[in-house]
Amino acid sequence: MKLLFFLYIFLQISVFSVQAQQNNLIEGTSKNEHNTWLKEKFSEQHNQLIPIVAVADIFITCYKQRKIGTEKYQLKQLILEMNKDLLAQKLSSCLGDDTVHSDIAINFGLLGCFSDQLSHLSKVEQMQKLKLVKKAIASLSSSERKKSFTQCVTEQAIHYLR
Repeated sequence: MKLLFFLYIFLQISVFSVQAQQNNLIEGTSKNEHNTWLKEKFSEQHNQLIPIVAVADIFITCYKQRKIGTEKYQLKQLILEMNKDLLAQKLSSCLGDDTVHSDIAINFGLLGCFSDQLSHLSKVEQMQKLKLVKKAIASLSSSERKKSFTQCVTEQAIHYLR
């Protein structure tokens, strides 16, 4: 519970600054207009969903890379069906001594978020794009990776609004 609360506070602070920047960049394309409309209409629900999506992104990549178990988790299932406290416990267990604010956790989160956003592509295309994502992650500073993760999760959460 503490883990989820701290992640929530961290992301809330980051999200407000990122949302302000994103709103300034919206040029009027239909997708951006639609996303803006969704954010306004479902703002409260969106803000509640963001930390759950972030925890799920970090957990799913941590789980896969650290080979914690044999369960075949789907991100959508983690976000929409799993109890958020259970998800936070699973993440804490997977991270071990690492914190949700650690570089490794942010890297896991970025990979989870981008993997989800690339899921509509073929497996070959996904692998190619994820190689580029990994290179980009390696070249970014810690603060840039946190900002990127926040932006990715903010956009990703829109797709999970009910």
